[in-house]
Amino acid sequence: MSTDPIDPPAHTNELTVRSLILGALITVVFTAANVYFGLKAALTFASSIPAAVISMAVLSAFKRSTIQENNIIQTVASAAGALASVVFVLPGLIMVGWWTHFPFWLTFGLCALGGILGVTFSIPLRRALVTGSDLPFPEGVACAEVLKVGAGAHGGGADAAADAAASKAGLLAVVWGALASTAYLILVNTQIFASDVVRYFRVGRGATGFDVGMSLALFGVGHLVGLWVGVAMLVGIVIAWGGAVPYLFSLAVHAGPVAEAALDIWAHKVRFIGAGLIGTAALWSLVKLAHPVLGGLASAIAASRARHASGKTVLPLQEQDLPIGWTAVITGACLAAIGVMFVYLAVQGGLGAATWALVAGGIVYVLVVGLFISTVCGYMAGLIGSSNSPVSGVGILAVLVAALLMAGVVRPLVGAGLGPALVAFALFATTFVFSAAIIGNDNLQDLKTGQLVGATPWKQQVALIVGVLVGAAVIPPVLDLLNKAYGFAGVPGVDPAHALSAPQASLISSLAKGVIQGELDWSLIGIGAAIGVLVIAADELLGKLGRPRLAPLAVGMGVYLPMATTVMVIVGAIGGHVFEHRASKRPDAAALKQLGVLLASGLIVGEGLTGVVLAGVVVASGKPAPIALVGDSFLLASQVLGVIALAATVFGLYAWIGKAARRA
Repeated sequence: MSTDPIDPPAHTNELTVRSLILGALITVVFTAANVYFGLKAALTFASSIPAAVISMAVLSAFKRSTIQENNIIQTVASAAGALASVVFVLPGLIMVGWWTHFPFWLTFGLCALGGILGVTFSIPLRRALVTGSDLPFPEGVACAEVLKVGAGAHGGGADAAADAAASKAGLLAVVWGALASTAYLILVNTQIFASDVVRYFRVGRGATGFDVGMSLALFGVGHLVGLWVGVAMLVGIVIAWGGAVPYLFSLAVHAGPVAEAALDIWAHKVRFIGAGLIGTAALWSLVKLAHPVLGGLASAIAASRARHASGKTVLPLQEQDLPIGWTAVITGACLAAIGVMFVYLAVQGGLGAATWALVAGGIVYVLVVGLFISTVCGYMAGLIGSSNSPVSGVGILAVLVAALLMAGVVRPLVGAGLGPALVAFALFATTFVFSAAIIGNDNLQDLKTGQLVGATPWKQQVALIVGVLVGAAVIPPVLDLLNKAYGFAGVPGVDPAHALSAPQASLISSLAKGVIQGELDWSLIGIGAAIGVLVIAADELLGKLGRPRLAPLAVGMGVYLPMATTVMVIVGAIGGHVFEHRASKRPDAAALKQLGVLLASGLIVGEGLTGVVLAGVVVASGKPAPIALVGDSFLLASQVLGVIALAATVFGLYAWIGKAARRA
């Protein structure tokens, strides 16, 4: 399939009512799944390709459907699914005690205003980074290829039957993956299958252990991230649980259970080493990208001047962005609304005379830092894909900057007693910036897809804003439901056995609180930064030697994410590598690998949606485990059954898509 852009007819269905409605419906599904999975595993998945497959299947029943209309649907769904990553910050407002629930309109505003800024910030970058550069945009190109297959299936010609079969196989891969992970999670909640296989034990004077989360969705994430990201995460686990935890454990006498003491050391010390490592990795990424980003923007400005000098000011449809005037008005309106929210927070927090300084400084912070981070994240998405872009590391840097400003500039004006309000203000500001960054990270991938399928940029940009608004409306009620059903780990009164770990929100809120209230152990951050320098050096050396790279951000994630998340991701990365290695030997290798991606996406979607539904059952019943059929005495058997069932399901699904690829 060619990757050359399609030249569509002058008049074609694109930004239609049905495309927006269908995109919104798919958005609800993917956003809810990503919210749950982001809180459980601190990971989210790119929804462009599965959304495109679903939209093609549905639109095939309608007359005059087009590839450009399908592109609008996946654009809406992709933007909203990406916005769900805001759960890496928002639960922090509950963890620090500022909120007890998620007020709809405040939460909606935090998500929507930052997300729309992410769209408007990315509009001037489209020509620089999408049409005027040679960035590969791997996920955007892959999504365009999927859309072209679907268009071929309904366009007649010799290959139409083959394309139709491939499109059907792709949809079935998503559906069967979702059904499999749904069934598995339900059996986990009956406790017939164990939720994890965990053991902690002493090693000399130290202690360590392992915790394997039994999750098909985590396996799917591993398949998507690939072998070498999995290897890097394994290195992080070795640093944390093979070095840091045993050493720190050995420095003191622990009378309680080994597991409790080891986890306490990881949560309150080692995790901050991971934060330093991730911050260093993210900063290195920004430094490396500064030159190409500035060069790309300079080229775009030069091209624009040359076009105007030649008198060619009328652009074809495929080059028409939202008018710069409208972009400026939308950006200004969002910043004004953000200012109103800052005023509300300052008044609510009793910040008094510092209110207007906080509001003015907060708006400048959101504008300057948000624009910078959105630009860098957009470039990184073009370079390595939005799924691999170090947005979580950028979030850590953003909250550290906000917290340092609160501690150094504002706290002396209002006094130490208002520390909690300053922490909340820092988290609000970080949420706006983070929302803009994750949308900027996603949008340029979508715009690249649009370029390749002949989309009209301004229509796609409208669809991106619609996706942000729909996603922002879905996130608050889902967050509130999950908070009522499970709560977040570390919040007083929450049952730790059933709580969602929300590790990134926990870390970000801890950093903000530690900096502003002067409680952060900077030595741990420094140790992590030093390890980060060593990892970066190793990564660069491997690159010069032509060997597989050691992704520094992934190493950091291995240190600071719970093992219950990372170990199964590593297993999935190995399993996915074996699958792709065997697939590469077949004549239908490309089709089979694409089915593997769709299957993995289905695994994630199914578990995410089922988790949200089960949360509703928990809230309605008032019981923490309403469908449990067995008790703790069945634990060993449930672990054995869970492992066997997970392995059998993975082998069965891989075998099925192998046969499906042959039939297609």
